[in-house]
Amino acid sequence: MAAELSCDVLVVGAGPTGLMLANWLVKLGVRVIVVDGKDGPTRESRALVVQARSIEIYDQLGLADAVLEAAHRAEALAPGFGSRVFGRIPLGPLGGDLTPYPWIEILEQSRNEQILWANLQALGGSVRWGTAVSSLTATAGHVEAVVGDTTVTARFCVGADGSSSIVRKTRDIAFEGVTNPHTFYVVDATAVGGLVDNAINVRPGQADFLLGFPMRGRGNWRLIGLARGDTLPEEDARARMRRDFAVTYAESRWFATYKVHHRVAAKFRDGPFFLAGDAAHVHSPVGGQGMNTGLQDAHNLAFKLADVVHGRAGDAWLDHYEVERRPVAQTLVATTDRLFGFITSQQASLRAVRRALVPLLAPIGVRVLPRSSGGSRAFEYVSQLRIRYRMTPDAPRDPVVGRRLAWTGSNHEVLRSLSWQIHAYGGLSESDAPDLGLPVHLFDPAPRTPLLPDRFYLVRPDGFVAAEAPPPEAAEVFRRALPPQ
Repeated sequence: MAAELSCDVLVVGAGPTGLMLANWLVKLGVRVIVVDGKDGPTRESRALVVQARSIEIYDQLGLADAVLEAAHRAEALAPGFGSRVFGRIPLGPLGGDLTPYPWIEILEQSRNEQILWANLQALGGSVRWGTAVSSLTATAGHVEAVVGDTTVTARFCVGADGSSSIVRKTRDIAFEGVTNPHTFYVVDATAVGGLVDNAINVRPGQADFLLGFPMRGRGNWRLIGLARGDTLPEEDARARMRRDFAVTYAESRWFATYKVHHRVAAKFRDGPFFLAGDAAHVHSPVGGQGMNTGLQDAHNLAFKLADVVHGRAGDAWLDHYEVERRPVAQTLVATTDRLFGFITSQQASLRAVRRALVPLLAPIGVRVLPRSSGGSRAFEYVSQLRIRYRMTPDAPRDPVVGRRLAWTGSNHEVLRSLSWQIHAYGGLSESDAPDLGLPVHLFDPAPRTPLLPDRFYLVRPDGFVAAEAPPPEAAEVFRRALPPQ
């Protein structure tokens, strides 16, 4: 007779997204079962960029130090063209006033998974490795899944099971988008020469392109390039790198070719089923956004699921997950698709544009971006600090509301309490705050941020600002912004 288990949330997939979601759910007191057909965490390096916003999430989980200790820091961006290098754009000055983590950290997907898996076990959670889902059905009030020889009953199910998601396919959710016509190669190489150290090297060329990401260990790099045909032997890729970019390496630890897809699921929620990470969106490796977007999907969804499971919010609160996260994925896929198309297009006109514009504009960017507000804004986009959620359907664009709480140097520590809270930045006392049973935190004025004095801000557990109001209006405005029962 098949075994039977029950939980609040069934998480299908134990990659970075699924493990991050499981960590948060267990930490928030939600009964969770995690299943994955693999026999353990990923062994290949795969995705490897961890952006500033993701490290802020790791910090809230208590894991930022572990991530930073394991990672290799990319301190700059090094643009070039072919074999030419135009200099370095330091990242620290661009993001130093925006986040405690103003760099790009290089940490392979496999190490992210190992850190999250170890922490999940420390929290009392587990993963049922080697147990793939064979069927999923929705019945009145719950989800039923056959996992190996076990039947799991759950209130909710999250598909974090990658681009070939069984959850998405079972629910017949369209995966809308395109597949890039080209094939690309990736190699984790040793003793690499010809690249700018401790920097992400971006080298478009007349017909090819090369991306270089520094990895832990002297001379170790991740190299990504255009294969053009359906296949490309490693020796041909090595010869092309040497000829077109003057980049060499000794040996490879991993070499693969793949297609790049730009797709977004038609919906992120279907009743009790949710999609997150690559199950919900896939796109090119340009910008190092993919794994980070999945980690933030998990962070966003976990708090909403916990609110509903613990009775602090009604089921409609979960609709906000799709409302908030799907536009982020759509914007990201559209942006990376256009950029990737410009970099990889073999049209004669675009090749001519690349040949003319990149050598002209890149040296200007090296000189101007470190000293301009445009450089900091670009860092915000790449690091995913500038994401905006529409808190209400008719909400106007606002520099604070719907955005991650601006960092003032000391105000993010209180986010580790994982609670709704009220902030003020000068000009107010605790007695001015509305009596909503929420913790109130008073900070010094923050004139270098959009946070204004004489205003109260309602901050969500995930660090996004839900509402702002002057003291006389704060009680009414904040009650409307809190999760509906």
